[in-house]
Amino acid sequence: MLSTDDLRFFCALAGQPSLSATARLLDVTPSSVTQRLQAVEDKLRLKLADRQGRGIVLTEQGQLLAERAQAILSDMEALQLALHEQRDELAGRLRVLAPIGFGSVHIAPLAARFRALHPALAFELELSDRPNLRLHEGWDVVVHIGALRDSSLRQQVLARNRRFLCAAPSYLARHGKPSTLDELDGHACLALRENEEDATRWKLLPPGASQYRTLRIEPALACNDGRVIKQWALEGHGIMQRSEWDVAGELRSGALCRVLPDHALPEADIVALLPASSRQRTWRTRRFVDFLKQQFARPSWLEAR
Repeated sequence: MLSTDDLRFFCALAGQPSLSATARLLDVTPSSVTQRLQAVEDKLRLKLADRQGRGIVLTEQGQLLAERAQAILSDMEALQLALHEQRDELAGRLRVLAPIGFGSVHIAPLAARFRALHPALAFELELSDRPNLRLHEGWDVVVHIGALRDSSLRQQVLARNRRFLCAAPSYLARHGKPSTLDELDGHACLALRENEEDATRWKLLPPGASQYRTLRIEPALACNDGRVIKQWALEGHGIMQRSEWDVAGELRSGALCRVLPDHALPEADIVALLPASSRQRTWRTRRFVDFLKQQFARPSWLEAR
């Protein structure tokens, strides 16, 4: 009789083009994959896969096993989750994608805290400066900062977040503090390249104006890591555009000063991206998003606002 481990193994093999690819996926040797496949075939006394060149092709019986095995494993997971939910426990795997900077500072500690509250839950957090926002890739929640063009995703605001232009006092002492948008021309600007955004296009709303003005900058320094941009600014290398969550402490301490403080930049709220259909949102997903909203009800970066 096949075990659940046999079913999981065969589902993994069925999703790969070759035995060597399966070995890489499972982090084992190709010979062990061959032996494991042979053991499953021996249990059933059936041929489940044929080698073709360097690849494998499932037999008719192998295709049937892969389909039924996946359904059985899904039903088992659903049953386990239902049993846990009856006791108000969260179980299963929760996969979350978040930006590197905000994710490491704010999401990672909250993920650990949430996992401590729900020990039966397996939590997987991936941080990226170029996140893939397609939820069908396997993410349960994507934490995103700023506007999003894709309207097929449900967005829940986790926290409000403003953006500022700011620079170190040492830079402003050497180069002067601009008082108008036109005076920004000629200043050293620092550009953060992330989320496929146009980092050289700054939008600001002058006081009393009804429309944003767009300023095209020529970056003196550019990087895809916000921590580097912030460090450059603190060292006095130029003016940067940065989120309030990241610079609120430095603005309070005086390590950074706002530039053109009477000009508003487009807000960049922190949002959770979820599948549009409520059926695709698991109980653990909804509970985690509610947990984030509760924790960000009064964000730490607003303490002295």
